Amino acid sequence: MPAIIFLLGITILLFSLARPQATVSLPKLEGTVILTFDVSGSMSADDAQPTRIEAAKAAAREFVDRQPPGVVIGVVAFSDGGLMVQAPDANREVTLATIDRLVPRRGTSVGNGMLVALNTIVVDAGDPPLINTSSLSSAEELPPSPQGWYPSAVIVLFSDGENNESPDPTLVTDLAVDLGVRIYTVGVGTPEGTTVKVEGMNIHSMLDAAMLQYIAGATGGQYYYAGDEEQLQRIYKDLEPKLSIKPEELELTSIFAGIGILVFLIGGVLSLLWFGHVP
Repeated sequence: MPAIIFLLGITILLFSLARPQATVSLPKLEGTVILTFDVSGSMSADDAQPTRIEAAKAAAREFVDRQPPGVVIGVVAFSDGGLMVQAPDANREVTLATIDRLVPRRGTSVGNGMLVALNTIVVDAGDPPLINTSSLSSAEELPPSPQGWYPSAVIVLFSDGENNESPDPTLVTDLAVDLGVRIYTVGVGTPEGTTVKVEGMNIHSMLDAAMLQYIAGATGGQYYYAGDEEQLQRIYKDLEPKLSIKPEELELTSIFAGIGILVFLIGGVLSLLWFGHVP
């Protein structure tokens, strides 16, 4: 019997030299967050200090600093169109530098910003893009029945909520619901608003909290007002990463080597007990 056990130990050790691997499902705390910034001209208004865009960036910086390592963060900016300015990344310094570079531009398409953020989530998961956003010209071009489900991904939308371009934000909200993506909205500005110069014209701009509340509520997210520090503190608790199960390749060399050595030890003990010596 001890000889058989020694032979088994040798077999296991030889097998471990082949560096065996197995696909195992491991639980991980992880998530994808797309920070989506309104960089339209109205975000230069000063009814948030020092301006709406700077108040949004300050809130975003604190949010980034407080995220756990398992969360990757991407950045989307939108004015009259949407653009992914940083793919999801775990490097916080890169994310903060991207946020610092954001400046106000032209008109506002909240829907386009949301759409680009959703597209970023889908592509980052390795799936085909939802739509060619560069050719988007109307709300009717939105995909009618998207594939995929992304509950571990969220969008944090910083905006004054004003929208004057297609696609309709409510239609893109429906798309987010179909994809399982929650959208947390942060309102920047005041309901009374202020006058701001955009492309040489003076316009009165105010916070459209109702639109932002609708987007958040419909997708299972939450609305926060940037002027309320207590509300902003809640976002850091509400956006905790989810525990997900994902298959990963795991090398089993050390496991089999350990088992082989253990079998050798057992064989040695049995040999001493039975024969009084180790072969």
